[in-house]
Amino acid sequence: MQNPFIDQIAEELSLNAQQVTATATLIADGGTVPFIARYRKEQTGELDEVQITNIRDRLQQLADLAARRVSIKTSLNERNLLTDALDAKLDAAATLAKLEDIYLPFRPKRRTKAMIARERGLEPLATHLFENQDANDTAEQALSYVDADKEVADADAALEGARYIIAEWISDDADARDSLRKLFWEHGTLVSEGFPGKETEGAKFRDYFEWKEPIKSAPSHRVLAIRRGEKEGFLFHRITPETEPAIAILEKQFLDGRGSAAAEVQKAIADSYKRLLAPSMETEVRLRAKKQADVAAIKVFADNARELLLASPLGQKRMMAVDPGFRTGCKTVILDAQGKLLFNQVLFCTGGAGQIDRAKVDATALIERYAIEAIAIGNGTAGRETEAFFRGLGLAKNIVIVSVNESGA
Repeated sequence: MQNPFIDQIAEELSLNAQQVTATATLIADGGTVPFIARYRKEQTGELDEVQITNIRDRLQQLADLAARRVSIKTSLNERNLLTDALDAKLDAAATLAKLEDIYLPFRPKRRTKAMIARERGLEPLATHLFENQDANDTAEQALSYVDADKEVADADAALEGARYIIAEWISDDADARDSLRKLFWEHGTLVSEGFPGKETEGAKFRDYFEWKEPIKSAPSHRVLAIRRGEKEGFLFHRITPETEPAIAILEKQFLDGRGSAAAEVQKAIADSYKRLLAPSMETEVRLRAKKQADVAAIKVFADNARELLLASPLGQKRMMAVDPGFRTGCKTVILDAQGKLLFNQVLFCTGGAGQIDRAKVDATALIERYAIEAIAIGNGTAGRETEAFFRGLGLAKNIVIVSVNESGA
């Protein structure tokens, strides 16, 4: 059965479906990225490690998304909440964040202020305020919900409960959350402060005792350092945009009138942002910043390791490097003293007698033409035979011939 994500991944990564299908099959069979990149080039269409890694990661992301979608639909179905419209929305969600936003109003919740207000019969009042924002009868409406038995002592208590319900509606709105999520990332500020009294003990974090910068452009090392300082108890940090733009986004979406009812909705918007939305959005942005910083840090370490591994162990010498092989021949390259590629050719050092004779002529000519000082031969398939071939050429004693470990190649 073909993986259902093949076409989507092929389009996203600008690959053809056959390449993605072959790679997905190899990964499903337990193949690792280095193995597939090196030994399954014919099947994948010469994909490199980066492309294979991107396919693997995207396959996992889409599989996780699909699994979560199924789990959410199952939960909704069991509670008879899954409508055709909701089902279509869930199917259209392209990210986990969007999926969770759609599910949020239906997620089983702990006992909230809005829930208590509903138990006290205040949801009709909340609906009236929210849907009739030009109305000026809020006091009269609220008085009709006063009930000592339900712990609604007066009109103010009734209005407060109604605002809690409206605040939760706003917090559960997928579009509102998406807009604020973008605002927090695009315009959020990373603010770090030191704990009073710990200046000496936490001296290594003193640069971040009073620090502020846009979270979007904060470098990975700084994000990770601030998080480490917080974990060790010397710093605390927050990520938040200016309050006014956030409130303006919510008011544009939910405020629709000029009456006293609209004033109550406006209070509910402010409460929803401060008490519900801002903490939730900050948590999401913290996680996103941490993930992005981890990826950037891993790239730095990988680049450093790459430079270290590619450094010439013999110093600056003109090299011939040979990747041995029987059927496909020995892939041979010439590098100058700085590691720059000068020439490449396939030599059949382990073929038939005629091929070997030709390889001897070509190899000797290359060694002389480029004044080769060292020959490195991979120790994989055909490694010993290829090493014997070069040692049998009768080269000058000052030309070093070494067998190189191919592990990890």
